[in-house]
Amino acid sequence: MADRAMVSRGLLASLTGGALSLLLGVAVASSAFAQNAAPAGAGPVFSPGGPDAEDLGAGEGYPVGSRFTTTQQRYLVGAYSHFDELFSSHLVGRSAHPWLFQRAAKEPEVRVYNRKSLADYLADNPATGLLIAKDDKILFEHYQYGRTDRDRFLSQSMAKTIIGMLIGIAIADHAIASVDDLVATYVPGLAGTEYGKTPIRDLLHMSSGVRFEEKYDGQDDISRLVKDLFGRPGRPPVEAVAQFNTRVAPPGTTFHYASIETEILGLVLKSAIKKPIADYLREKIWDPIGAEADASWVVDGSGQEVAFCCFNAVLRDYARLGRLLAYDGAWEGRQLIPRQWVIDATTVRERDGYLAPGHLMPGFPLGYGYQVWLLRGERRMFVLLGIRGQALFVDPAAKLVMVHTAVRKNPTGLAQFTAVMDLWTAVDDQLGSAER
Repeated sequence: MADRAMVSRGLLASLTGGALSLLLGVAVASSAFAQNAAPAGAGPVFSPGGPDAEDLGAGEGYPVGSRFTTTQQRYLVGAYSHFDELFSSHLVGRSAHPWLFQRAAKEPEVRVYNRKSLADYLADNPATGLLIAKDDKILFEHYQYGRTDRDRFLSQSMAKTIIGMLIGIAIADHAIASVDDLVATYVPGLAGTEYGKTPIRDLLHMSSGVRFEEKYDGQDDISRLVKDLFGRPGRPPVEAVAQFNTRVAPPGTTFHYASIETEILGLVLKSAIKKPIADYLREKIWDPIGAEADASWVVDGSGQEVAFCCFNAVLRDYARLGRLLAYDGAWEGRQLIPRQWVIDATTVRERDGYLAPGHLMPGFPLGYGYQVWLLRGERRMFVLLGIRGQALFVDPAAKLVMVHTAVRKNPTGLAQFTAVMDLWTAVDDQLGSAER
Protein backbone atom coordinates (compact mmCIF):
# COMPACT_ATOMS: atom_id res chain seq x y z
CA MET A 1 0.00 0.00 0.00
CA ALA A 2 1.42 3.39 -0.92
CA ASP A 3 2.43 5.90 1.70
CA ARG A 4 0.40 9.04 2.08
CA ALA A 5 2.92 11.88 2.13
CA MET A 6 2.09 14.87 4.27
CA VAL A 7 2.16 18.51 3.33
CA SER A 8 5.03 18.99 5.79
CA ARG A 9 7.08 16.81 8.26
CA GLY A 10 6.27 18.05 11.27
CA LEU A 11 -2.32 8.92 35.83
CA LEU A 12 -2.60 10.91 35.63
CA ALA A 13 -0.04 11.01 32.96
CA SER A 14 -0.03 7.25 32.66
CA LEU A 15 -3.81 7.18 32.19
CA THR A 16 -3.96 8.22 28.56
CA GLY A 17 -0.43 8.28 27.15
CA GLY A 18 0.05 9.92 23.76
CA ALA A 19 3.49 11.44 24.21
CA LEU A 20 3.85 12.46 20.60
CA SER A 21 1.26 15.20 20.96
CA LEU A 22 3.13 16.63 23.91
CA LEU A 23 6.30 16.91 21.87
CA LEU A 24 5.26 17.32 18.29
CA GLY A 25 1.70 17.30 17.05
CA VAL A 26 -1.74 15.88 15.16
CA ALA A 27 -4.56 14.73 12.38
CA VAL A 28 -5.49 14.30 8.71
CA ALA A 29 -6.75 15.99 5.60
CA SER A 30 -10.12 14.61 4.66
CA SER A 31 -10.25 12.63 1.45
CA ALA A 32 -13.09 11.56 -0.78
CA PHE A 33 -15.06 8.73 0.76
CA ALA A 34 -18.45 7.10 0.49
CA GLN A 35 -21.20 9.21 1.99
CA ASN A 36 -23.22 7.73 4.83
CA ALA A 37 -26.57 7.28 3.15
CA ALA A 38 -28.40 5.87 6.15
CA PRO A 39 -31.90 7.17 6.80
CA ALA A 40 -32.08 10.67 8.28
CA GLY A 41 -32.63 10.88 12.02
CA ALA A 42 -30.52 11.78 15.02
CA GLY A 43 -27.73 13.85 13.53
CA PRO A 44 -25.10 14.47 12.56
CA VAL A 45 -25.18 17.95 14.07
CA PHE A 46 -22.42 20.48 13.42
CA SER A 47 -21.47 23.56 15.44
CA PRO A 48 -18.93 26.21 14.45
CA GLY A 49 -18.02 26.93 18.08
CA GLY A 50 -17.47 25.29 21.42
CA PRO A 51 -16.07 26.09 24.87
CA ASP A 52 -13.12 28.53 24.74
CA ALA A 53 -13.37 28.58 20.95
CA GLU A 54 -11.39 31.81 20.59
CA ASP A 55 -8.51 30.41 22.65
CA LEU A 56 -8.58 27.37 20.36
CA GLY A 57 -8.17 29.45 17.21
CA ALA A 58 -11.74 30.10 16.06
CA GLY A 59 -10.87 33.59 14.81
CA GLU A 60 -8.24 32.10 12.51
CA GLY A 61 -10.40 29.24 11.28
CA TYR A 62 -8.79 26.78 13.70
CA PRO A 63 -5.31 26.77 12.13
CA VAL A 64 -3.47 23.47 11.69
CA GLY A 65 -0.05 24.94 12.42
CA SER A 66 3.10 22.87 12.00
CA ARG A 67 4.55 19.71 13.50
CA PHE A 68 6.21 21.90 16.12
CA THR A 69 3.06 23.70 17.30
CA THR A 70 0.66 20.84 17.91
CA THR A 71 0.78 21.18 21.70
CA GLN A 72 -0.13 24.87 21.60
CA GLN A 73 -3.75 25.51 22.50
CA ARG A 74 -4.66 27.60 19.44
CA TYR A 75 -3.59 24.75 17.13
CA LEU A 76 -5.16 21.81 18.94
CA VAL A 77 -8.45 21.72 17.00
CA GLY A 78 -6.78 22.02 13.62
CA ALA A 79 -3.93 19.68 14.42
CA TYR A 80 -6.07 16.99 16.04
CA SER A 81 -8.19 16.79 12.90
CA HIS A 82 -5.39 17.15 10.34
CA PHE A 83 -2.52 15.22 11.87
CA ASP A 84 -1.46 13.44 8.72
CA GLU A 85 -0.99 16.76 6.98
CA LEU A 86 1.80 17.32 9.47
CA PHE A 87 3.44 13.89 9.59
CA SER A 88 4.08 11.17 7.04
CA SER A 89 1.64 8.31 7.34
CA HIS A 90 0.40 5.10 5.80
CA LEU A 91 -3.10 5.05 4.38
CA VAL A 92 -5.66 2.56 5.66
CA GLY A 93 -8.05 2.50 2.73
CA ARG A 94 -11.82 2.58 3.16
CA SER A 95 -14.00 -0.36 2.24
CA ALA A 96 -15.31 -0.68 -1.29
CA HIS A 97 -18.64 -1.67 0.28
CA PRO A 98 -19.32 0.57 3.31
CA TRP A 99 -21.53 -0.84 6.05
CA LEU A 100 -24.08 1.79 7.07
CA PHE A 101 -25.44 2.61 10.49
CA GLN A 102 -29.13 3.27 10.90
CA ARG A 103 -30.24 6.32 12.86
CA ALA A 104 -32.58 6.79 15.77
CA ALA A 105 -35.70 8.79 14.97
CA LYS A 106 -34.73 11.29 17.66
CA GLU A 107 -31.85 11.88 20.04
CA PRO A 108 -32.08 10.31 23.49
CA GLU A 109 -32.54 12.35 26.62
CA VAL A 110 -29.58 11.57 28.86
CA ARG A 111 -28.87 13.29 32.16
CA VAL A 112 -25.34 13.26 33.53
CA TYR A 113 -24.87 12.92 37.31
CA ASN A 114 -25.32 16.68 37.80
CA ARG A 115 -28.59 16.52 35.80
CA LYS A 116 -27.03 18.18 32.80
CA SER A 117 -28.02 17.10 29.29
CA LEU A 118 -25.73 15.95 26.50
CA ALA A 119 -25.96 19.45 25.05
CA ASP A 120 -24.91 20.86 28.43
CA TYR A 121 -21.94 18.51 28.49
CA LEU A 122 -20.80 19.74 25.07
CA ALA A 123 -21.26 23.34 26.15
CA ASP A 124 -18.95 22.73 29.12
CA ASN A 125 -16.33 20.44 27.58
CA PRO A 126 -13.96 20.87 24.59
CA ALA A 127 -15.20 17.82 22.70
CA THR A 128 -14.63 17.96 18.95
CA GLY A 129 -16.95 15.02 18.41
CA LEU A 130 -19.34 12.84 20.40
CA LEU A 131 -21.08 9.78 18.97
CA ILE A 132 -23.24 7.25 20.79
CA ALA A 133 -24.37 4.07 19.05
CA LYS A 134 -26.30 1.03 20.18
CA ASP A 135 -25.66 -2.00 17.98
CA ASP A 136 -26.39 -0.85 14.40
CA LYS A 137 -28.08 2.44 15.29
CA ILE A 138 -26.58 5.86 15.90
CA LEU A 139 -28.37 7.60 18.76
CA PHE A 140 -26.35 10.82 18.95
CA GLU A 141 -23.69 12.40 16.71
CA HIS A 142 -22.49 15.95 17.33
CA TYR A 143 -19.41 17.92 16.27
CA GLN A 144 -18.00 21.20 17.59
CA TYR A 145 -15.38 23.79 16.52
CA GLY A 146 -16.32 23.53 12.85
CA ARG A 147 -15.38 19.85 12.66
CA THR A 148 -17.52 17.52 10.56
CA ASP A 149 -18.09 13.85 9.87
CA ARG A 150 -15.44 14.10 7.14
CA ASP A 151 -12.65 15.00 9.56
CA ARG A 152 -10.28 12.27 10.68
CA PHE A 153 -9.60 12.63 14.39
CA LEU A 154 -6.36 11.69 16.13
CA SER A 155 -6.84 8.83 18.57
CA GLN A 156 -3.53 9.14 20.45
CA SER A 157 -3.10 6.10 22.73
CA MET A 158 -6.38 4.54 21.62
CA ALA A 159 -4.14 3.13 18.88
CA LYS A 160 -2.52 0.84 21.45
CA THR A 161 -5.67 -1.28 21.61
CA ILE A 162 -5.67 -1.69 17.82
CA ILE A 163 -2.14 -3.08 18.07
CA GLY A 164 -3.27 -5.47 20.80
CA MET A 165 -6.12 -6.79 18.65
CA LEU A 166 -3.86 -7.20 15.60
CA ILE A 167 -1.47 -9.27 17.72
CA GLY A 168 -4.38 -11.62 18.44
CA ILE A 169 -5.19 -11.89 14.74
CA ALA A 170 -1.53 -12.57 13.91
CA ILE A 171 -1.54 -15.46 16.40
CA ALA A 172 -4.67 -16.87 14.76
CA ASP A 173 -2.90 -16.52 11.40
CA HIS A 174 0.07 -18.47 12.82
CA ALA A 175 2.37 -15.54 12.08
CA ILE A 176 3.06 -15.41 15.84
CA ALA A 177 3.23 -18.78 17.54
CA SER A 178 2.30 -17.84 21.09
CA VAL A 179 1.62 -14.91 23.36
CA ASP A 180 4.26 -16.42 25.65
CA ASP A 181 7.04 -16.20 23.03
CA LEU A 182 9.91 -13.87 23.83
CA VAL A 183 10.23 -10.62 21.89
CA ALA A 184 13.65 -11.56 20.47
CA THR A 185 12.04 -14.50 18.65
CA TYR A 186 10.56 -11.95 16.25
CA VAL A 187 12.91 -8.98 16.69
CA PRO A 188 16.46 -10.42 16.58
CA GLY A 189 17.90 -6.93 16.99
CA LEU A 190 16.68 -7.01 20.60
CA ALA A 191 18.37 -10.33 21.41
CA GLY A 192 20.33 -10.03 24.64
CA THR A 193 18.37 -6.98 25.83
CA GLU A 194 15.88 -6.98 28.68
CA TYR A 195 13.01 -6.22 26.33
CA GLY A 196 14.17 -9.01 24.04
CA LYS A 197 13.91 -11.41 26.98
CA THR A 198 10.35 -10.31 27.80
CA PRO A 199 7.29 -12.41 26.81
CA ILE A 200 4.80 -10.80 24.44
CA ARG A 201 2.03 -11.25 27.04
CA ASP A 202 3.84 -9.02 29.51
CA LEU A 203 4.22 -6.25 26.94
CA LEU A 204 0.49 -6.50 26.24
CA HIS A 205 -0.10 -6.03 29.97
CA MET A 206 2.41 -3.17 30.33
CA SER A 207 4.24 -5.29 32.87
CA SER A 208 7.66 -5.97 31.36
CA GLY A 209 9.47 -4.82 34.48
CA VAL A 210 11.88 -2.72 32.40
CA ARG A 211 12.44 0.85 33.61
CA PHE A 212 10.85 3.49 31.38
CA GLU A 213 9.73 6.92 32.59
CA GLU A 214 6.66 8.50 31.06
CA LYS A 215 6.01 11.80 32.86
CA TYR A 216 5.50 14.09 29.85
CA ASP A 217 7.88 16.72 31.16
CA GLY A 218 10.05 16.89 28.06
CA GLN A 219 12.98 15.30 29.88
CA ASP A 220 11.71 11.75 30.41
CA ASP A 221 12.25 8.51 28.52
CA ILE A 222 9.20 8.91 26.29
CA SER A 223 10.57 12.29 25.22
CA ARG A 224 13.85 10.65 24.23
CA LEU A 225 12.06 7.88 22.36
CA VAL A 226 9.85 10.30 20.43
CA LYS A 227 12.80 12.49 19.49
CA ASP A 228 14.68 9.42 18.27
CA LEU A 229 11.76 8.20 16.16
CA PHE A 230 10.80 11.59 14.70
CA GLY A 231 14.06 13.47 14.74
CA ARG A 232 15.94 14.60 11.67
CA PRO A 233 17.70 12.30 11.22
CA GLY A 234 15.95 9.82 13.48
CA ARG A 235 17.15 6.47 14.76
CA PRO A 236 15.96 3.05 13.57
CA PRO A 237 13.14 1.93 15.90
CA VAL A 238 14.95 -1.20 17.14
CA GLU A 239 17.96 0.90 18.07
CA ALA A 240 15.71 3.52 19.67
CA VAL A 241 14.03 1.03 22.02
CA ALA A 242 17.17 -1.03 22.78
CA GLN A 243 18.71 1.84 24.76
CA PHE A 244 16.19 1.27 27.56
CA ASN A 245 17.69 -1.81 29.14
CA THR A 246 17.39 -1.82 32.93
CA ARG A 247 15.08 -4.36 34.53
CA VAL A 248 13.61 -3.31 37.88
CA ALA A 249 11.00 -6.09 38.35
CA PRO A 250 10.38 -9.61 37.05
CA PRO A 251 8.10 -9.72 33.98
CA GLY A 252 4.43 -10.18 34.72
CA THR A 253 4.45 -8.87 38.29
CA THR A 254 3.98 -5.08 38.23
CA PHE A 255 1.95 -2.76 36.00
CA HIS A 256 3.77 0.31 34.74
CA TYR A 257 2.34 2.33 31.87
CA ALA A 258 5.02 2.65 29.18
CA SER A 259 4.32 3.51 25.54
CA ILE A 260 7.59 1.85 24.53
CA GLU A 261 6.00 -1.53 25.25
CA THR A 262 3.42 -0.93 22.52
CA GLU A 263 6.16 0.30 20.20
CA ILE A 264 7.95 -3.02 20.68
CA LEU A 265 4.69 -4.90 20.07
CA GLY A 266 4.53 -3.02 16.77
CA LEU A 267 8.02 -4.24 15.90
CA VAL A 268 7.01 -7.82 16.75
CA LEU A 269 3.85 -7.52 14.65
CA LYS A 270 5.57 -5.97 11.63
CA SER A 271 8.29 -8.64 11.67
CA ALA A 272 5.76 -11.45 11.99
CA ILE A 273 3.29 -10.37 9.29
CA LYS A 274 5.98 -9.10 6.89
CA LYS A 275 3.91 -6.18 5.65
CA PRO A 276 3.01 -2.66 6.85
CA ILE A 277 0.73 -2.68 9.88
CA ALA A 278 -1.64 -0.32 8.04
CA ASP A 279 -2.07 -2.90 5.27
CA TYR A 280 -2.76 -5.66 7.80
CA LEU A 281 -5.32 -3.48 9.58
CA ARG A 282 -7.12 -2.77 6.34
CA GLU A 283 -7.14 -6.43 5.31
CA LYS A 284 -8.19 -7.87 8.67
CA ILE A 285 -10.48 -5.20 10.15
CA TRP A 286 -11.01 -1.93 8.26
CA ASP A 287 -12.33 -3.41 5.01
CA PRO A 288 -14.39 -6.24 6.62
CA ILE A 289 -16.25 -3.84 8.95
CA GLY A 290 -17.22 -1.66 6.00
CA ALA A 291 -15.26 1.45 6.99
CA GLU A 292 -16.68 4.41 5.11
CA ALA A 293 -13.54 6.56 5.07
CA ASP A 294 -9.82 6.27 4.63
CA ALA A 295 -7.89 6.25 7.90
CA SER A 296 -4.18 6.90 8.39
CA TRP A 297 -1.39 5.83 10.71
CA VAL A 298 1.63 8.08 11.25
CA VAL A 299 5.03 6.50 10.59
CA ASP A 300 8.50 7.18 11.97
CA GLY A 301 11.56 8.08 9.91
CA SER A 302 12.06 4.44 8.91
CA GLY A 303 8.52 4.09 7.57
CA GLN A 304 7.32 1.96 10.51
CA GLU A 305 3.92 2.79 11.98
CA VAL A 306 4.25 4.45 15.40
CA ALA A 307 2.49 1.73 17.32
CA PHE A 308 1.80 3.61 20.54
CA CYS A 309 -0.20 6.45 18.99
CA CYS A 310 -1.18 8.46 15.97
CA PHE A 311 -3.96 6.54 14.24
CA ASN A 312 -6.58 8.81 12.63
CA ALA A 313 -10.16 8.06 11.55
CA VAL A 314 -13.63 9.57 11.23
CA LEU A 315 -15.99 9.20 14.19
CA ARG A 316 -18.33 6.69 12.57
CA ASP A 317 -15.45 4.38 11.74
CA TYR A 318 -14.29 4.49 15.36
CA ALA A 319 -17.88 3.53 16.21
CA ARG A 320 -17.67 0.61 13.78
CA LEU A 321 -14.49 -0.53 15.53
CA GLY A 322 -16.28 -0.24 18.87
CA ARG A 323 -19.18 -2.31 17.55
CA LEU A 324 -16.74 -5.00 16.41
CA LEU A 325 -15.32 -5.14 19.93
CA ALA A 326 -18.81 -5.14 21.45
CA TYR A 327 -19.47 -8.32 19.49
CA ASP A 328 -16.20 -9.82 20.80
CA GLY A 329 -14.50 -9.54 17.43
CA ALA A 330 -17.39 -10.70 15.23
CA TRP A 331 -18.90 -8.64 12.42
CA GLU A 332 -22.24 -9.63 10.94
CA GLY A 333 -21.57 -13.27 11.74
CA ARG A 334 -17.93 -13.32 10.62
CA GLN A 335 -15.26 -13.65 13.31
CA LEU A 336 -12.55 -11.09 12.49
CA ILE A 337 -10.67 -11.13 15.80
CA PRO A 338 -10.65 -14.46 17.67
CA ARG A 339 -13.45 -14.31 20.23
CA GLN A 340 -11.37 -15.81 23.00
CA TRP A 341 -8.64 -13.25 22.34
CA VAL A 342 -11.06 -10.34 22.82
CA ILE A 343 -12.39 -11.90 26.01
CA ASP A 344 -8.87 -12.56 27.30
CA ALA A 345 -7.87 -9.02 26.33
CA THR A 346 -10.73 -7.48 28.31
CA THR A 347 -10.69 -9.60 31.47
CA VAL A 348 -8.10 -10.32 34.16
CA ARG A 349 -6.93 -13.85 34.93
CA GLU A 350 -6.98 -14.85 38.60
CA ARG A 351 -3.18 -15.12 38.61
CA ASP A 352 -2.93 -11.52 37.28
CA GLY A 353 -4.83 -9.85 40.11
CA TYR A 354 -2.45 -6.88 40.09
CA LEU A 355 -4.08 -5.83 36.77
CA ALA A 356 -7.65 -5.82 38.11
CA PRO A 357 -9.65 -2.57 38.40
CA GLY A 358 -8.70 -0.86 41.64
CA HIS A 359 -5.38 -2.72 41.95
CA LEU A 360 -3.15 -0.94 39.43
CA MET A 361 -2.43 1.85 41.90
CA PRO A 362 -4.08 3.17 45.09
CA GLY A 363 -7.44 4.80 44.43
CA PHE A 364 -7.24 4.24 40.69
CA PRO A 365 -10.54 2.83 39.32
CA LEU A 366 -9.40 1.14 36.12
CA GLY A 367 -7.71 -2.16 35.34
CA TYR A 368 -5.65 -3.20 32.35
CA GLY A 369 -5.94 -5.98 29.79
CA TYR A 370 -4.17 -6.46 26.48
CA GLN A 371 -3.47 -2.79 25.71
CA VAL A 372 -6.93 -1.75 26.85
CA TRP A 373 -8.32 -0.21 30.04
CA LEU A 374 -10.90 -2.21 32.01
CA LEU A 375 -13.80 -0.62 33.88
CA ARG A 376 -14.81 -1.60 37.36
CA GLY A 377 -18.18 -3.31 37.79
CA GLU A 378 -20.05 -6.58 37.79
CA ARG A 379 -20.10 -6.90 34.02
CA ARG A 380 -17.31 -6.61 31.48
CA MET A 381 -16.80 -3.13 30.03
CA PHE A 382 -13.68 -1.47 28.70
CA VAL A 383 -12.34 1.72 27.14
CA LEU A 384 -9.67 2.83 24.69
CA LEU A 385 -8.12 6.06 25.99
CA GLY A 386 -5.94 8.78 24.49
CA ILE A 387 -4.40 11.98 25.76
CA ARG A 388 -6.49 15.20 25.89
CA GLY A 389 -9.80 13.33 26.13
CA GLN A 390 -9.89 10.75 23.35
CA ALA A 391 -12.00 7.74 24.31
CA LEU A 392 -13.92 4.79 22.90
CA PHE A 393 -16.13 3.09 25.50
CA VAL A 394 -17.63 -0.35 24.92
CA ASP A 395 -20.35 -2.24 26.82
CA PRO A 396 -20.55 -5.67 25.12
CA ALA A 397 -23.67 -6.78 27.01
CA ALA A 398 -25.67 -3.77 25.82
CA LYS A 399 -23.86 -3.45 22.46
CA LEU A 400 -23.40 0.19 23.44
CA VAL A 401 -20.50 2.29 22.15
CA MET A 402 -19.48 5.89 22.83
CA VAL A 403 -16.80 7.73 20.82
CA HIS A 404 -15.41 10.94 22.31
CA THR A 405 -12.75 13.15 20.72
CA ALA A 406 -11.51 16.28 22.43
CA VAL A 407 -8.85 18.98 22.74
CA ARG A 408 -8.45 19.40 26.48
CA LYS A 409 -5.93 22.04 27.48
CA ASN A 410 -4.40 19.79 30.12
CA PRO A 411 -3.17 16.67 28.33
CA THR A 412 -3.52 14.29 31.29
CA GLY A 413 -4.98 14.26 34.74
CA LEU A 414 -7.93 13.22 36.83
CA ALA A 415 -10.28 16.05 35.83
CA GLN A 416 -10.26 15.25 32.12
CA PHE A 417 -10.88 11.57 32.79
CA THR A 418 -13.58 12.15 35.41
CA ALA A 419 -15.70 14.30 33.08
CA VAL A 420 -15.85 11.75 30.27
CA MET A 421 -16.20 8.85 32.72
CA ASP A 422 -19.20 10.53 34.36
CA LEU A 423 -20.68 11.03 30.89
CA TRP A 424 -20.21 7.35 29.98
CA THR A 425 -21.67 6.18 33.30
CA ALA A 426 -24.81 8.19 32.64
CA VAL A 427 -25.06 7.07 29.02
CA ASP A 428 -24.59 3.41 29.89
CA ASP A 429 -26.97 3.52 32.87
CA GLN A 430 -29.73 5.20 30.88
CA LEU A 431 -29.30 3.74 27.40
CA GLY A 432 -27.66 0.40 27.96
CA SER A 433 -29.57 -1.22 30.78
CA ALA A 434 -32.98 -1.84 29.23
CA GLU A 435 -31.92 -4.61 26.85
CA ARG A 436 -29.15 -6.37 28.79
